Amino acid sequence: MTTARVEATARAAHAGQTDKAGRPYAEHLRAVAEGVRARGGDEEQIAAAWLHDAVEDDRLSQRWLEEAALTRRTKDIVLAVTKRSGEPPEAYAARILATPGALLVKEADLAHNADPARLAVLDGPTRARLTEKYARMRALLGLVAEEGDS
Repeated sequence: MTTARVEATARAAHAGQTDKAGRPYAEHLRAVAEGVRARGGDEEQIAAAWLHDAVEDDRLSQRWLEEAALTRRTKDIVLAVTKRSGEPPEAYAARILATPGALLVKEADLAHNADPARLAVLDGPTRARLTEKYARMRALLGLVAEEGDS
């Protein structure tokens, strides 16, 4: 599946979905894919970036992912960054770290999620909770704080 086809599939799967700020969810997917590209990611990682929330958000099934014309590495990255119900953050981080290529995708995801401009439109308690959540995950993954992180 070409990257353009993956993008179109992801956009269609998330059509009508919005983020916590009410923005079209596809904007987040695009930002994560661009973040992966800017960090030197390859086409398999960029494809995974487009699909990184599709299974978790029940937009595409795990069966769809397994049957899709994607590389095993892309599928593994998507599955690695897919949070599982009741899973401790430590186990989630360990799976990402154990999956080649997944850390870069999660780093781009966290960078966009923690963007001060995105967080600024949220209410104070939500902004504080998410800021702490993203900082904790960055620490579990061994990622250095980005500019603007507290």
